[in-house]
Amino acid sequence: MNGTPWDRTAFSLPPEIRYLNCAYMAPLHRLVEEAGIRGVLRKRTPWRLGAEDFFKESEEIRRLFGRLVGGEPERVALLPSASYGLSTAARNTGLTRGQKVILTEGQFPGNVYPWRRAAAEAGAEVVMVSPPKGPDRGRRWNEAILEAIQPGTGAVSLGVVHWTDGTRFDLEAIGARARDVGAVLVVDGSQSVGALPFDVARVRPDALVTVGYKWLLGPYSTALGWFGPRFDQGVPLEETWISREGSEDFRNLVDYRDAYQGGAVRYDVGERSNFALLPMVGAALELLLEWTPERIAAHTGSLTGILADEARSLGFGVEDPEWRGAHILGIRMPAGVDLAAVSQQLQAAGIYASLRGSALRVSPHLYNTAEDLDPLVAILRGAAGG
Repeated sequence: MNGTPWDRTAFSLPPEIRYLNCAYMAPLHRLVEEAGIRGVLRKRTPWRLGAEDFFKESEEIRRLFGRLVGGEPERVALLPSASYGLSTAARNTGLTRGQKVILTEGQFPGNVYPWRRAAAEAGAEVVMVSPPKGPDRGRRWNEAILEAIQPGTGAVSLGVVHWTDGTRFDLEAIGARARDVGAVLVVDGSQSVGALPFDVARVRPDALVTVGYKWLLGPYSTALGWFGPRFDQGVPLEETWISREGSEDFRNLVDYRDAYQGGAVRYDVGERSNFALLPMVGAALELLLEWTPERIAAHTGSLTGILADEARSLGFGVEDPEWRGAHILGIRMPAGVDLAAVSQQLQAAGIYASLRGSALRVSPHLYNTAEDLDPLVAILRGAAGG
C-alpha cells in the first residue's frame, strides 16, 4: 500500500473525486475490504468453522468498541442498525403515562419513530425542541433543551451533534439535567462516535448506539450499542439462542435456558456471528484506535474551519465554532441562492456532499486535504455572485 494508512491512497478514491460525505457513508479502507473478502471466503469451507468461531470475533468486537468509548466490553451489544438499538432502548425505558420524551427537531427518523411508538403505548408525550432563529443558535438551542427537561421527563434522546448540520449538543450538561429529574439519557452516536472523542464515563449515558457504516468506517448492516445498568434486566427485541447462558456448548443447546448471558449480550441481534461483516468491523475499529478520534477531529476540524471562514465571508450561514462538531459543517444558503442548484453543480464537478434539511452538509475525513475544498469554495463564490 502506498502512502500512509490514513491518506486517500488507502481508500478507493479516484483522484478526480472530492469525497466530502463521510456522514452519508464512509468509503471502505483497503484493510477493511480485505478483511471482508477473507471472511466471505471462510464460508466456502464450513467444516473449518467450529463453535468457537461463533463467539471469539463477537467478543473481540466488544473489546475494541469498549476501548473506543471507554466502556466495559460486556456492556456492548452487536446490532444490525442504529434504529434496532434505539428501539431496544425505547422499549425498555419504562415510560409511564403523562411522562415526556425530549427529542430535537429534525432529528434522524431512526431516533424518532421508536420513541413515538413507546410513548403512544405508555400514554406519554414526545416533545421536539426546535432550534431558535437568529444569531447564537447553537448555544440557545442547548439552553432550550435544558429548559425542556423538567420533572416528569421520562427520557431524553439525541445525537452528539445534529445529523443535518453538525450542531453540537452539550451532552454532559444535558445528561446531568436528565439525571436530576430521573430521566433516561439515550445517545445516538451515529454521526460522531469514531470521529469525535466519546467517553461513557464522562457523558454517562444510559445507552449509546452508533451505526457502523459511517464514522466507524465499517460495512452496512452493522451497528454497536453500549447499555448501562438501567438496562440490565431489559427484554430484547429478539429471543436469540446465542445470547443465553451456556450457548457456547452446542451439544447441550436443547437444555433450554431462560437466563441471558451477562451485560448487554441479551440485546445482540440474531445471527450476530456474521463471518464476513464482523471481521470488517474489527479491522475498522483497529484502524480507529490506531488513528484515534482526537487526531481525526483535529484534522477534520482544520478543514471545516477553513471552509466555515470562507463560507461566512461569502454570506453563507454556519454555526459558531464552539457549537459545531469538528467533522461536520452545515452551510446555509443566503437569500436568493438555490441549494439544490448548488448541489447539482458540486456533483458535476465531482464534489460529493449532502443536502440535509436546510443545509449543505460537508463531512471530511483523514483522506481529505485543504485542496479538496478549493473547487467547493469556487462554486459557493459563484453562487453568491462573488
